[in-house]
Amino acid sequence: MTPREDQQELETQFAQWRQYVQRRRELTSADAEELEDHLRGCVDELVAAGLSADEAFLVAVKRMGSLDELSREFAREHSERLWQQLVLTGGTGDPVADTRSRRDLRVMLLCAAGAAVSVKVPALFGLDMADDAPFYGVNFSLFALPWLAGFLAWRRQAGRALIGVLVALFALGAVAANAYPLADDSQSVILTAIHLPIALWLVAGLAYVATEWRSSRRRMDFIRFTGEWVVYFVLIGLGGGVLTGFTAGTFLAIGIDPKTFIWQWLLPCGAAAAVVVAGWLVEVKQGVVENIAPVLTRLFTPLFTAVLLAFLVAIVWTSAGIDVERQALILFDLLLVVVLGLLLYSLSARDPLAPPGLFDRVQLALVVSALAVDVLVLFEIAGRISEYGATANKAAALGENVVLLANLAWSAWLLLQFVRRRTPFVALERWQTGYLPVYAAWAWVVVLVFPPLFSYA
Repeated sequence: MTPREDQQELETQFAQWRQYVQRRRELTSADAEELEDHLRGCVDELVAAGLSADEAFLVAVKRMGSLDELSREFAREHSERLWQQLVLTGGTGDPVADTRSRRDLRVMLLCAAGAAVSVKVPALFGLDMADDAPFYGVNFSLFALPWLAGFLAWRRQAGRALIGVLVALFALGAVAANAYPLADDSQSVILTAIHLPIALWLVAGLAYVATEWRSSRRRMDFIRFTGEWVVYFVLIGLGGGVLTGFTAGTFLAIGIDPKTFIWQWLLPCGAAAAVVVAGWLVEVKQGVVENIAPVLTRLFTPLFTAVLLAFLVAIVWTSAGIDVERQALILFDLLLVVVLGLLLYSLSARDPLAPPGLFDRVQLALVVSALAVDVLVLFEIAGRISEYGATANKAAALGENVVLLANLAWSAWLLLQFVRRRTPFVALERWQTGYLPVYAAWAWVVVLVFPPLFSYA
């Protein structure tokens, strides 16, 4: 390369590094410029010492250390700014960052209002929430998640191709939820109501990762986003519950019954809007309170491990079989999903370079226990299917447990190898991020294939 080409390549690398730095919400534009000046100074010194531009850039970045560590140092030095970020939009002292924050707020409010209004659109066609509960149960994710995906796509400046894919997938979900002739008491209605939100959430994940959908790191970022979103959504829900209680109490005190307003407007519209608001909070506050979910993960992982081990001991002690009727199947599947969620989020929040410790061994015990429960449930489901025949519920449960079994089994093996220091942590991380499309594929199979396969029963 000529010196001019070397310089152009180096500037490209600086631009990529700058883009990564600017995703850290703790760091303002001034902070990013300060870091970049330091990096450029290191590169210049290394080039003067005889290294090539590429080598100098890599060595300089390595010397600067982890960007997350630098972010935490800035957070400690500018704690007053972070408190402002928790309660205000803007207020960082950086005009560029403040303008971006205000723009984010306006777009979020527009999307949240769109989600709230979408909930009431079916009422224009004569549908009532009380009389048409199955319709609203199946379609609720279609009211809220497209708006969340739209907000994320706007934040990522998604191209036309990606927007077209998102629109097509949400349209496919709408057709699947409403085109099949399903009776209100059909098993397929329940299965669609459970699996369509999963499929559409992963569509929103496509908006989150944007053009980097092949990147394991960006997929792990989406897992982290999901965990934080759950925390925020639950907190908003708790606050909404208090608001609802005050609304009911105060209006009843003056002789007005607000029941219709609460059930027909406040709760459904508020829940749809909260889906978008929670996503916005994760986006604009990331790095400020991103330790909430990891703390909860470390708290509940040992507790769930103890519960699963106690359950397995009770099965051996009593020689009792597992009830695999519909309610029990949902309970066991939820339990396994929670275990998987604890594993995923703890992986996303862990320092990949840290050596294995006690918590990794507890996680291994949790995964192995969940794996044993999954095998027992699978045996029971297979036995019921062979004896009484397949139903949509049992077939879906069988498939879900097989999908979870494959993930848990390989995760247990990789965790064991990591604990024994034979496999790097990144192998476990890549396995989990690479497995996300499997969940999406299975959710779409249940939504699109199961209703006609089981004669819409």
